[in-house]
Formats: sequence, C-alpha cells, structure tokens
Amino acid sequence: MSPDARAYRHGHQGGVLWFTGLSGSGKSTLAIGLEQALFAEGFQVFVLDGDNLRHGLNRDLGFSYRDRQENIRRVIEMAVAFADAGTVVITAFISPFRADRERARQTLGKKFHEIFVDARLEVCEARDPKGLYKKARAGIITEFTGISSPYERPESPALSLDTGGTSINDCVAGLRDYAVRAFRRT
Repeated sequence: MSPDARAYRHGHQGGVLWFTGLSGSGKSTLAIGLEQALFAEGFQVFVLDGDNLRHGLNRDLGFSYRDRQENIRRVIEMAVAFADAGTVVITAFISPFRADRERARQTLGKKFHEIFVDARLEVCEARDPKGLYKKARAGIITEFTGISSPYERPESPALSLDTGGTSINDCVAGLRDYAVRAFRRT
C-alpha cells in the first residue's frame, strides 16, 4: 500500500514524534496523554516507551554507550515500520546523544519530529518517580544521564515544552495541536 492510500484511509500521514529529555522530565506522561487525545480524534497512534521496550525487545541491552546506541537503532527501525504503515508514533526515550537523534532524523526524513521535553535537572530529581537519581548520586547506578553521563540538548527541536513551568494538560494540548497540523491529511 502506498503512503497516500494509507493517509486517505486513516485521514492522516504516518510519522514520528520523537520525545527526548532527561529521566523524570515527563516524556512518558506526555506521550500517553497525547496518545489518548489523538486516538479520541480517530488517529492511528502508538507509543514506544523506553521502559516497555527495555523489558521486551531490548532486554538484552544495558546502559553502556554502545548498548544505548543499539537501543535507539532498534527503536528507529520500529518507528520506521509503524510510520510507513500510516501510524503516528510517539517515542518516549531519553535518547541523550544528538548523533542518535540525527540518525533517526536522517532515516525518517520528513516523518521525524523532534520534541524536547525540557525540565531542569533539579525538577527531574525532585520528581524522581523511580528513585533513579538517588541511586545515581549514591553510585549504585553508573552511566546515568544527567549525572554521570551527558545529555546533549536538541539544537533545533520542532517543539520544546517546559514541563517544569507548564501544566501537563497545557503541554498535551500544545502537542495535540502540533500533531494535527503535522499529520492531518489535507
């Protein structure tokens, strides 16, 4: 099936909203909220979340630099398949390295939309829903992004959301508006 045929059937193009940001910035919360909003409007939409893939497809990977690259490579391949099938894919991964996000951008072309879920490190540490920052600060977790491993901020994301100063509902509304403009068939 051609992309145009799928877009006609679904009422929208397939594509990828690539959420990137520190652990605790709100990527998964926003991804789920956006998925629900778009689904309610009839979009074919699916969330690929770092936690879920780490328990399944990517359970054989650790958190070394090479393992993180392989994790993102697999995510890119899954995102391409879903987007080619006409689905709006929302990825929620720290994806700390610009080179990995650039590889996704090059692979997906116009279907790639980088969304920076921006929250200061202090905000993310205060949230720390899984206690990961505390473990990283205590040396229990090594190579933790933002503490002992770098996070390279996006240079020119399609959209940037300050989750430390903007409500989840307002962020989801902004994401929904962006996604409808980006993917809705005209």
